[in-house]
Amino acid sequence: MDKMQLKALAKINLGLDVLRRREDGYHEVRMIMQTVRIFDRLQLMKQEKAGIRVRTNLYYLPANENNLVYKAAKLLFEEFGIPGGLSIDLKKYIPVAAGMAGGSSDAAAVLYGVNRMYGLGLSREELMKRGVQIGADVPYCLMRGTALAEGIGEVLSPLPPMPPCNILIAKPGIGVSTKFVYENLHANELKPEQHPDIDGLLEALRRQDLKDMAEHMKNGNVLETVTVPAHPVIQKIKDTMEEQGALAALMSGSGPTVFGIFEDRNRARRAMSVLRKNRLAKHLFLTTPYNNRGATP
Repeated sequence: MDKMQLKALAKINLGLDVLRRREDGYHEVRMIMQTVRIFDRLQLMKQEKAGIRVRTNLYYLPANENNLVYKAAKLLFEEFGIPGGLSIDLKKYIPVAAGMAGGSSDAAAVLYGVNRMYGLGLSREELMKRGVQIGADVPYCLMRGTALAEGIGEVLSPLPPMPPCNILIAKPGIGVSTKFVYENLHANELKPEQHPDIDGLLEALRRQDLKDMAEHMKNGNVLETVTVPAHPVIQKIKDTMEEQGALAALMSGSGPTVFGIFEDRNRARRAMSVLRKNRLAKHLFLTTPYNNRGATP
């Protein structure tokens, strides 16, 4: 196999709590991850000349070792002494710096692709163990579906699939630094009611009760306590979605992307139109949950 086409899917966080800051500087988290049907496209191509070459459709993205796809390829090339080189053509559609794990998902796709192309024989679990060296979200992006993530995000427990629904995703025209958000989060100073009820959300998910899930999602992301005051447009997007019929609207990851859960697709479309008309979002997607856990990227 000299060439491979891959899709790297985005994620949202149905719930996100930060328990504490660890001595190594990482944060202990407890969050529910969900894959959605928005994706980047990658093409991997073997090259005779040694080295890893990266091309992207966005001029401002690095095409060197600062790109996670480069790091993913380099990790396996060095570990297994793979001869020759690799060309990676990355077409980005998942918004950048959006809290949707686009870069981690791209890296996961490269790990999967290099493993297949060069016959390395690594299982998905073995790839996941390597993926955490690149980023905390990479193991989940290899797993996909609905999952509880603990530790720094690498301890994963599969969950029942998210009930069928419509998911409206809106990213305003700003970027948010994950580093800034975590540095300004003081989890031990927050009141109990500022932390999401992850257990309640898990129970609603196990009962496949979308409306009860939505109730638990309304205070579902502790990072909003930092990102929303810094970027009030996030709250405006949340309010607009709920005014237009969303069961719940929540920031994903460290933001600034907001997603709304809708039972009625027409209401989701109306919400999209209102957000577009009021110029609250630069990127808008209407999608559904992706629940095919472990499927080929």
